[in-house]
Amino acid sequence: MLAIILVGGQGTRLRPLTYETPKQMLPLVGVPMIEGVFASLATHGVTEAVLSLGYLPDRFTEAYPDNVIAGLPVRYAVEPTPLDTAGAIRFAAESAGVDDTFLVVNGDIVSDLDVSRLVAFHRRRAARATIALHPVKDPSHFGVVPTDEDGRVLAFVEKPPADEAPTNMINAGYYVFEPRALDLVAPDRPVSVERETFPALAAEGSLYALGDDAYWLDTGTPHAYLTANIDVLTGRRATPAPGVVGGSWRHPSATVDASASVRRSVVDRECVVGADVVIEDSVLLPGAVVQSGCAVRWSIIGPEAVVGTRSTLGPTCVVGAKEHVAAESELSGDVRLGGV
Repeated sequence: MLAIILVGGQGTRLRPLTYETPKQMLPLVGVPMIEGVFASLATHGVTEAVLSLGYLPDRFTEAYPDNVIAGLPVRYAVEPTPLDTAGAIRFAAESAGVDDTFLVVNGDIVSDLDVSRLVAFHRRRAARATIALHPVKDPSHFGVVPTDEDGRVLAFVEKPPADEAPTNMINAGYYVFEPRALDLVAPDRPVSVERETFPALAAEGSLYALGDDAYWLDTGTPHAYLTANIDVLTGRRATPAPGVVGGSWRHPSATVDASASVRRSVVDRECVVGADVVIEDSVLLPGAVVQSGCAVRWSIIGPEAVVGTRSTLGPTCVVGAKEHVAAESELSGDVRLGGV
Protein backbone atom coordinates (compact mmCIF):
# COMPACT_ATOMS: atom_id res chain seq x y z
CA MET A 1 0.00 0.00 0.00
CA LEU A 2 1.09 3.55 -0.74
CA ALA A 3 0.87 6.41 1.77
CA ILE A 4 0.84 10.14 1.09
CA ILE A 5 2.42 12.16 3.90
CA LEU A 6 1.37 15.80 4.10
CA VAL A 7 4.34 17.95 5.15
CA GLY A 8 3.67 21.19 3.31
CA GLY A 9 2.75 23.44 6.26
CA GLN A 10 4.97 26.26 7.49
CA GLY A 11 4.80 25.29 11.18
CA THR A 12 4.05 28.87 12.24
CA ARG A 13 3.13 27.90 15.80
CA LEU A 14 6.62 26.44 16.31
CA ARG A 15 8.54 29.50 15.18
CA PRO A 16 11.38 30.38 15.42
CA LEU A 17 12.39 26.71 15.19
CA THR A 18 10.63 26.31 11.85
CA TYR A 19 12.12 29.29 10.05
CA GLU A 20 14.95 27.05 8.86
CA THR A 21 13.61 23.56 9.60
CA PRO A 22 10.21 22.09 8.61
CA LYS A 23 8.45 20.89 11.75
CA GLN A 24 8.41 17.28 10.54
CA MET A 25 12.22 17.40 10.41
CA LEU A 26 12.50 18.47 14.05
CA PRO A 27 13.92 15.58 16.09
CA LEU A 28 11.93 13.48 18.52
CA VAL A 29 14.54 12.16 20.96
CA GLY A 30 17.25 12.59 18.36
CA VAL A 31 15.36 11.21 15.35
CA PRO A 32 13.50 13.42 12.84
CA MET A 33 9.78 13.07 13.42
CA ILE A 34 9.19 12.15 9.79
CA GLU A 35 11.31 9.02 10.23
CA GLY A 36 9.12 7.88 13.10
CA VAL A 37 6.03 8.30 10.92
CA PHE A 38 7.60 6.21 8.16
CA ALA A 39 8.81 3.50 10.52
CA SER A 40 5.33 3.17 12.02
CA LEU A 41 3.63 2.93 8.62
CA ALA A 42 6.06 0.22 7.52
CA THR A 43 4.80 -2.02 10.32
CA HIS A 44 1.29 -1.81 8.82
CA GLY A 45 2.09 -2.94 5.32
CA VAL A 46 2.94 0.39 3.69
CA THR A 47 5.57 -0.30 1.04
CA GLU A 48 5.97 3.12 -0.57
CA ALA A 49 5.31 6.74 0.33
CA VAL A 50 4.94 10.12 -1.30
CA LEU A 51 5.96 13.25 0.57
CA SER A 52 3.64 16.11 -0.33
CA LEU A 53 5.97 19.10 -0.06
CA GLY A 54 5.44 22.83 -0.10
CA TYR A 55 7.48 24.61 2.57
CA LEU A 56 11.29 24.23 2.48
CA PRO A 57 11.16 21.12 0.27
CA ASP A 58 14.95 21.06 -0.11
CA ARG A 59 15.34 20.20 3.56
CA PHE A 60 13.70 16.84 2.88
CA THR A 61 15.30 16.07 -0.47
CA GLU A 62 18.77 16.95 0.81
CA ALA A 63 18.33 14.88 3.98
CA TYR A 64 17.17 11.80 2.03
CA PRO A 65 18.84 12.04 -1.40
CA ASP A 66 18.59 8.30 -1.97
CA ASN A 67 14.77 8.48 -1.82
CA VAL A 68 14.54 6.20 1.21
CA ILE A 69 13.23 7.21 4.65
CA ALA A 70 13.34 4.70 7.52
CA GLY A 71 13.65 1.90 5.00
CA LEU A 72 10.68 2.94 2.83
CA PRO A 73 11.05 4.12 -0.77
CA VAL A 74 9.77 7.69 -1.09
CA ARG A 75 8.84 10.02 -3.92
CA TYR A 76 8.70 13.79 -3.63
CA ALA A 77 5.70 15.78 -4.87
CA VAL A 78 6.48 19.50 -4.64
CA GLU A 79 3.43 21.73 -5.06
CA PRO A 80 4.02 24.51 -7.62
CA THR A 81 1.67 26.73 -5.61
CA PRO A 82 -0.08 26.11 -2.24
CA LEU A 83 -3.02 23.77 -2.91
CA ASP A 84 -4.38 23.29 0.65
CA THR A 85 -4.89 19.80 2.08
CA ALA A 86 -7.20 18.16 -0.49
CA GLY A 87 -5.39 19.82 -3.37
CA ALA A 88 -2.09 18.52 -2.02
CA ILE A 89 -3.51 15.00 -1.73
CA ARG A 90 -4.78 15.04 -5.32
CA PHE A 91 -1.50 16.48 -6.64
CA ALA A 92 0.59 13.86 -4.82
CA ALA A 93 -1.71 11.00 -5.84
CA GLU A 94 -1.62 12.03 -9.50
CA SER A 95 2.15 12.46 -9.45
CA ALA A 96 2.49 8.91 -8.12
CA GLY A 97 -0.09 7.43 -10.50
CA VAL A 98 -2.22 6.10 -7.64
CA ASP A 99 -4.86 3.62 -8.84
CA ASP A 100 -5.76 1.70 -5.67
CA THR A 101 -6.64 2.26 -2.01
CA PHE A 102 -4.11 4.55 -0.34
CA LEU A 103 -3.36 6.19 2.99
CA VAL A 104 -3.03 9.87 3.80
CA VAL A 105 -1.21 10.98 6.96
CA ASN A 106 -0.64 14.42 8.45
CA GLY A 107 3.12 14.41 8.99
CA ASP A 108 3.07 16.38 12.25
CA ILE A 109 0.98 13.80 14.11
CA VAL A 110 2.77 11.44 16.50
CA SER A 111 0.62 8.37 17.04
CA ASP A 112 0.54 4.63 17.77
CA LEU A 113 -2.67 4.29 15.74
CA ASP A 114 -3.54 0.81 14.47
CA VAL A 115 -3.45 1.64 10.75
CA SER A 116 -4.09 -1.97 9.73
CA ARG A 117 -7.38 -1.96 11.67
CA LEU A 118 -8.37 1.32 10.00
CA VAL A 119 -7.74 -0.06 6.51
CA ALA A 120 -9.65 -3.27 7.25
CA PHE A 121 -12.63 -1.25 8.54
CA HIS A 122 -12.56 0.93 5.42
CA ARG A 123 -12.68 -2.10 3.17
CA ARG A 124 -15.50 -3.79 5.11
CA ARG A 125 -17.62 -0.67 4.74
CA ALA A 126 -16.73 -0.25 1.04
CA ALA A 127 -16.17 3.39 1.88
CA ARG A 128 -15.01 6.08 -0.51
CA ALA A 129 -12.91 7.51 2.32
CA THR A 130 -12.40 6.74 6.02
CA ILE A 131 -11.13 8.94 8.83
CA ALA A 132 -9.35 7.79 11.99
CA LEU A 133 -10.86 9.40 15.10
CA HIS A 134 -9.38 10.16 18.51
CA PRO A 135 -11.18 11.26 21.72
CA VAL A 136 -10.10 14.55 23.33
CA LYS A 137 -11.31 16.60 26.30
CA ASP A 138 -11.60 19.87 24.36
CA PRO A 139 -12.53 19.37 20.69
CA SER A 140 -12.74 23.08 19.83
CA HIS A 141 -9.32 23.13 18.15
CA PHE A 142 -10.03 20.19 15.84
CA GLY A 143 -12.41 18.81 13.24
CA VAL A 144 -15.24 17.00 15.07
CA VAL A 145 -16.75 13.89 13.47
CA PRO A 146 -20.11 12.49 14.68
CA THR A 147 -21.03 9.05 13.26
CA ASP A 148 -23.90 6.57 13.31
CA GLU A 149 -23.66 3.04 14.77
CA ASP A 150 -22.04 1.69 11.59
CA GLY A 151 -19.39 4.37 11.55
CA ARG A 152 -20.94 6.38 8.74
CA VAL A 153 -20.04 10.04 9.16
CA LEU A 154 -23.09 12.22 9.77
CA ALA A 155 -21.28 15.54 9.55
CA PHE A 156 -17.83 17.05 9.56
CA VAL A 157 -17.65 20.09 11.82
CA GLU A 158 -14.37 22.00 11.70
CA LYS A 159 -13.28 23.53 15.06
CA PRO A 160 -16.67 24.05 16.77
CA PRO A 161 -17.01 25.95 20.08
CA ALA A 162 -16.53 23.47 22.94
CA ASP A 163 -20.13 23.85 24.18
CA GLU A 164 -21.52 23.20 20.69
CA ALA A 165 -19.45 20.17 19.68
CA PRO A 166 -21.71 17.16 18.92
CA THR A 167 -18.97 14.73 20.03
CA ASN A 168 -15.46 14.69 21.43
CA MET A 169 -14.22 12.41 18.65
CA ILE A 170 -11.88 14.39 16.42
CA ASN A 171 -10.18 13.96 13.09
CA ALA A 172 -6.89 12.24 13.94
CA GLY A 173 -5.15 13.13 10.67
CA TYR A 174 -5.01 9.56 9.30
CA TYR A 175 -7.22 8.75 6.31
CA VAL A 176 -7.89 5.90 3.89
CA PHE A 177 -8.90 7.00 0.40
CA GLU A 178 -10.16 5.38 -2.75
CA PRO A 179 -8.88 7.10 -5.89
CA ARG A 180 -12.47 7.96 -6.90
CA ALA A 181 -12.78 10.18 -3.82
CA LEU A 182 -10.42 12.58 -5.56
CA ASP A 183 -13.09 13.26 -8.19
CA LEU A 184 -14.56 15.71 -5.67
CA VAL A 185 -11.34 17.74 -5.53
CA ALA A 186 -11.13 20.56 -8.07
CA PRO A 187 -7.79 20.35 -9.91
CA ASP A 188 -7.34 24.06 -10.57
CA ARG A 189 -7.56 25.72 -7.14
CA PRO A 190 -6.71 25.19 -3.45
CA VAL A 191 -9.18 22.80 -1.78
CA SER A 192 -9.50 21.95 1.92
CA VAL A 193 -10.15 18.30 2.69
CA GLU A 194 -11.62 19.28 6.07
CA ARG A 195 -13.93 22.07 4.87
CA GLU A 196 -14.90 20.85 1.40
CA THR A 197 -14.05 17.26 0.54
CA PHE A 198 -15.09 15.52 3.76
CA PRO A 199 -18.40 17.40 4.07
CA ALA A 200 -19.19 16.52 0.45
CA LEU A 201 -18.40 12.83 1.03
CA ALA A 202 -20.46 12.86 4.23
CA ALA A 203 -23.41 14.38 2.38
CA GLU A 204 -23.43 11.51 -0.12
CA GLY A 205 -23.05 8.89 2.66
CA SER A 206 -19.71 7.48 1.49
CA LEU A 207 -17.51 8.77 4.32
CA TYR A 208 -16.84 6.55 7.35
CA ALA A 209 -14.80 6.94 10.52
CA LEU A 210 -13.31 4.68 13.18
CA GLY A 211 -12.26 5.63 16.69
CA ASP A 212 -8.94 4.62 18.22
CA ASP A 213 -7.75 5.58 21.71
CA ALA A 214 -4.08 4.79 21.04
CA TYR A 215 -1.43 7.38 21.84
CA TRP A 216 -1.97 10.49 19.70
CA LEU A 217 -0.46 13.98 19.71
CA ASP A 218 -0.47 16.95 17.35
CA THR A 219 3.09 18.28 17.73
CA GLY A 220 2.42 21.72 16.26
CA THR A 221 3.13 23.87 19.36
CA PRO A 222 6.17 24.18 21.65
CA HIS A 223 4.19 22.65 24.53
CA ALA A 224 3.12 19.70 22.38
CA TYR A 225 6.61 19.23 20.95
CA LEU A 226 8.09 19.09 24.44
CA THR A 227 5.33 16.72 25.54
CA ALA A 228 6.04 14.39 22.61
CA ASN A 229 9.70 14.14 23.59
CA ILE A 230 9.00 13.64 27.29
CA ASP A 231 6.35 11.00 26.58
CA VAL A 232 9.03 8.96 24.80
CA LEU A 233 11.54 9.51 27.61
CA THR A 234 9.09 8.46 30.32
CA GLY A 235 7.62 5.47 28.46
CA ARG A 236 4.15 6.91 27.96
CA ARG A 237 4.36 5.98 24.29
CA ALA A 238 4.24 2.36 23.24
CA THR A 239 7.24 2.95 20.98
CA PRO A 240 10.40 3.17 23.13
CA ALA A 241 13.56 5.04 22.19
CA PRO A 242 16.95 3.35 22.51
CA GLY A 243 19.51 4.95 24.76
CA VAL A 244 17.15 6.52 27.30
CA VAL A 245 18.80 6.39 30.72
CA GLY A 246 17.10 7.55 33.90
CA GLY A 247 14.35 9.29 31.96
CA SER A 248 16.74 11.37 29.81
CA TRP A 249 18.58 10.90 26.53
CA ARG A 250 21.88 12.33 25.39
CA HIS A 251 23.69 11.86 22.12
CA PRO A 252 27.12 10.20 22.47
CA SER A 253 28.75 13.33 21.02
CA ALA A 254 27.21 15.63 23.64
CA THR A 255 29.31 16.96 26.53
CA VAL A 256 27.62 17.23 29.93
CA ASP A 257 29.58 18.40 32.97
CA ALA A 258 29.59 15.94 35.86
CA SER A 259 28.04 18.55 38.16
CA ALA A 260 25.06 19.19 35.85
CA SER A 261 21.59 17.78 36.58
CA VAL A 262 19.59 16.59 33.57
CA ARG A 263 16.06 15.27 34.19
CA ARG A 264 13.43 14.17 31.65
CA SER A 265 15.31 15.98 28.90
CA VAL A 266 16.95 15.52 25.51
CA VAL A 267 20.56 16.60 24.93
CA ASP A 268 21.17 16.14 21.21
CA ARG A 269 24.38 15.73 19.23
CA GLU A 270 27.33 18.03 19.93
CA CYS A 271 25.47 19.89 22.68
CA VAL A 272 27.48 21.28 25.60
CA VAL A 273 26.07 21.54 29.14
CA GLY A 274 28.28 23.40 31.59
CA ALA A 275 28.98 23.12 35.31
CA ASP A 276 26.19 23.39 37.87
CA VAL A 277 23.49 23.51 35.19
CA VAL A 278 19.94 22.23 35.77
CA ILE A 279 18.02 20.98 32.72
CA GLU A 280 14.47 19.75 33.34
CA ASP A 281 11.70 18.73 30.92
CA SER A 282 13.54 20.39 28.04
CA VAL A 283 15.01 19.72 24.61
CA LEU A 284 18.46 20.87 23.53
CA LEU A 285 18.71 20.64 19.75
CA PRO A 286 22.00 19.82 17.97
CA GLY A 287 24.91 22.04 18.88
CA ALA A 288 23.11 23.96 21.64
CA VAL A 289 25.27 25.28 24.49
CA VAL A 290 24.10 25.95 28.04
CA GLN A 291 26.83 27.68 29.97
CA SER A 292 27.61 27.24 33.67
CA GLY A 293 25.15 28.04 36.43
CA CYS A 294 22.02 28.05 34.23
CA ALA A 295 18.59 26.58 34.90
CA VAL A 296 16.50 25.55 31.89
CA ARG A 297 13.01 24.19 32.53
CA TRP A 298 10.26 23.21 30.05
CA SER A 299 12.05 24.98 27.21
CA ILE A 300 13.54 24.33 23.78
CA ILE A 301 17.06 25.49 22.95
CA GLY A 302 17.54 25.61 19.19
CA PRO A 303 20.44 24.39 17.08
CA GLU A 304 23.78 26.06 17.93
CA ALA A 305 22.04 28.50 20.29
CA VAL A 306 23.92 29.64 23.38
CA VAL A 307 22.43 30.28 26.83
CA GLY A 308 24.76 32.60 28.74
CA THR A 309 26.03 31.90 32.25
CA ARG A 310 23.70 32.02 35.26
CA SER A 311 20.58 32.43 33.13
CA THR A 312 17.15 31.07 34.08
CA LEU A 313 14.76 30.00 31.31
CA GLY A 314 11.25 28.63 31.38
CA PRO A 315 8.56 27.74 31.17
CA THR A 316 8.05 28.03 28.15
CA CYS A 317 11.03 29.51 26.27
CA VAL A 318 11.92 28.75 22.67
CA VAL A 319 15.37 29.89 21.58
CA GLY A 320 15.93 29.91 17.82
CA ALA A 321 18.89 28.60 15.88
CA LYS A 322 22.21 30.34 16.65
CA GLU A 323 20.58 32.82 19.05
CA HIS A 324 22.61 34.00 22.06
CA VAL A 325 20.84 34.51 25.37
CA ALA A 326 22.74 37.11 27.38
CA ALA A 327 24.34 36.06 30.67
CA GLU A 328 22.15 36.29 33.78
CA SER A 329 18.94 36.50 31.75
CA GLU A 330 15.66 35.59 33.46
CA LEU A 331 13.02 34.54 30.94
CA SER A 332 9.64 32.86 31.42
CA GLY A 333 6.23 32.71 29.77
CA ASP A 334 5.69 32.31 26.04
CA VAL A 335 9.14 33.63 25.10
CA ARG A 336 10.32 33.28 21.50
CA LEU A 337 13.84 34.40 20.65
CA GLY A 338 14.97 34.53 17.05
CA GLY A 339 13.64 35.32 13.63
CA VAL A 340 14.30 34.89 9.95
